[in-house]
Amino acid sequence: MFKLLALIACLVVVASAQYHVPEHEHKEHHAHPKYKFEYGVKDPHTGDHKSQWEVRDGDVVKGAYTLEEADGTHRVVEYKSDSHNGFEANVKKVGHAHHPQTHASHPVHVPEHHGSHHGHGAGSYVNLDKHY
Repeated sequence: MFKLLALIACLVVVASAQYHVPEHEHKEHHAHPKYKFEYGVKDPHTGDHKSQWEVRDGDVVKGAYTLEEADGTHRVVEYKSDSHNGFEANVKKVGHAHHPQTHASHPVHVPEHHGSHHGHGAGSYVNLDKHY
């Protein structure tokens, strides 16, 4: 009986060795990447206005984003990328810039820093009416 059990145990070991798949075997799987998304924000309280969309099919990616700049213009960026041409972007500024007028009639006093050797006895002033 002992010999029969030993023979069965040997057969089980041989059979499992023939069908054993190593734990660290790695199979390469290359899926075809494909996706599409878009989003947007329009917050009148903060003035945050922007949007983006993008599409990918394999190694070709196309998309665009827009945002409202602080000067009231809109930046529009259209882009595309693929393995043959690399990344390309077209940036446009749409609209006219609007800068708020500042009306300061008096110079602003900026206190000098103690321990500094610059400007002994004289204060620093900034004129807010300067436009560059």
